[in-house]
Amino acid sequence: MGQKGVLQRPLQTLFSWVRKQSNKVKTSLGVFTVLTLLVTLKLLIHEHNHFFVLAEFAHFVGILLLIYKLSTLNTCSGLSLKTQQLTATFLSVRLFCSLQIEGDIHTILDLVTLVATSWLIFMMKYKLKSSYMADLDNMKKYIVILPSLAIAFFIHPQTNNLIISILWAFAVYIEGVSVLPQLRLMQNVKIIEPFTAHYVFALGVSRFFSCAHWIIKVYDTAGSYLSLSGGGFLWIPMIILAEIVQTFVLADFCYYYVKSVMKGQMMVRLPA
Repeated sequence: MGQKGVLQRPLQTLFSWVRKQSNKVKTSLGVFTVLTLLVTLKLLIHEHNHFFVLAEFAHFVGILLLIYKLSTLNTCSGLSLKTQQLTATFLSVRLFCSLQIEGDIHTILDLVTLVATSWLIFMMKYKLKSSYMADLDNMKKYIVILPSLAIAFFIHPQTNNLIISILWAFAVYIEGVSVLPQLRLMQNVKIIEPFTAHYVFALGVSRFFSCAHWIIKVYDTAGSYLSLSGGGFLWIPMIILAEIVQTFVLADFCYYYVKSVMKGQMMVRLPA
């Protein structure tokens, strides 16, 4: 406990100092931190495929935390069923496409994560329905599904199978916005219990690894990678844009999560 306190005190002081700075300084510090993390990842990870494995593993760890919560606490309070349904949607589509193209380690990871997500959906809809916050989980799924499908129809990779190309792009775009219902629910609740907070933080880590892959890939190819994989100059930039959007959407929550952890708080409190 004493050692933990010794580690927390300087971090608490750092967070307190950051909170007092202007928005311009905070933005500069954020950019510097992201660049430092990207450089560190580039130096430590040489196989680009490992970024995706780490991203999928972080997502699965988050799912395991939710399974533990539902199994031990018998409540799904604070969780968005719609986010889990959107997650199952993009995992199912991506798994189908992977099986049509070429099965690999990602196919296995997607299958395991899909099974775990399906179990969460079943528990939330039937076994623990009484604790589900349906009134606060009020974001309409069609708001993210229809635009994702429309964009996928026009911007997708060029392959021999048009349907597979559109479905693959659809899975990418849905994945980028699947967390929005969960974030909306948390904004409605304001105070997030630990396991849900750990899960969303794991999603943030997952998205950062995935986004880092694309940024480092573009850097390593001096920008030429932007025009690869078909779709002219639109497909790869659209993937990167989707990754960056979700990373930044989750970055705000991750900041409050880390701040709460550094203060030794069990709950994450979001600003009003």
